[in-house]
Amino acid sequence: MKKHCLPVYKGFLALIFPLLFLASCATVPITGRSQLNLVPSSSMLSLSNDQYNTFLRNNRLSSNRAETARVKRVGKKLQRAVEQYFRQRGLISELRQYSWEYNLFKNKSPNAWCMPGGKIAVYTGILPYTRTDAGLAVVMAHEIAHAVAKHGNERMSQLLLTQMGGAALSSAMNSYPSKTRRLWMSAFGVGSKVGLLLPYSRIQEYEADRIGLIFMAIAGYNPNEAIGFWKRMSRSSKGGKPPEFLSTHPSDASRIRQIRNAIPDAMKYYRK
Repeated sequence: MKKHCLPVYKGFLALIFPLLFLASCATVPITGRSQLNLVPSSSMLSLSNDQYNTFLRNNRLSSNRAETARVKRVGKKLQRAVEQYFRQRGLISELRQYSWEYNLFKNKSPNAWCMPGGKIAVYTGILPYTRTDAGLAVVMAHEIAHAVAKHGNERMSQLLLTQMGGAALSSAMNSYPSKTRRLWMSAFGVGSKVGLLLPYSRIQEYEADRIGLIFMAIAGYNPNEAIGFWKRMSRSSKGGKPPEFLSTHPSDASRIRQIRNAIPDAMKYYRK
């Protein structure tokens, strides 16, 4: 059932008032929060496949077999956890068109992201902070949570409204392919060479933290590992510019408190 999303996006009223009546409101499949979603899932998944394949062609995969195997091992366990969680709640159709991929790219930036459809990229630069399988699960589960909660769809919808006058994604791709691709890469935090990197909202971040903790717990990773990871990332930004991962994933005392508060619920799903 669709919910009225007008209050959630009242900040856009002056710019998009006529469009809001036509806007599609969706519900985050796990938390029930209303979100703006102007882009059909089929369009998001199609463009996700295209953009991920382009990224694969233009970026170098890591040659470290052990670390690559770790990314794939953790990714597969998290995939099974997500599918289990959705199946038990009658939501498995949400993942029907997913085609999961997990790759490790040689890149010094401490970053990771997940596109719609389970297209996951981890950069070698974040491995010193993850350290273990469980630490890596914190990052990958968090990014997967953004994808399955359709936060990218939400951000892309906002970008289409504010920068392209509410054009449909297909129309934007036909009329302004380069600009639309840049907006897409910005919406999903792909690389630092695509201009503006649109931050996730605080609400989206807390959703991804909470959902990600549950996913990693179901996969057999202790959710308490998240505290250590975010503390390490937070320390890395002291005295200088924060790493790219933190530019879209703010780490601070308030966030860590929120994670601590969410851990007891996540632990209900944890089995060693």
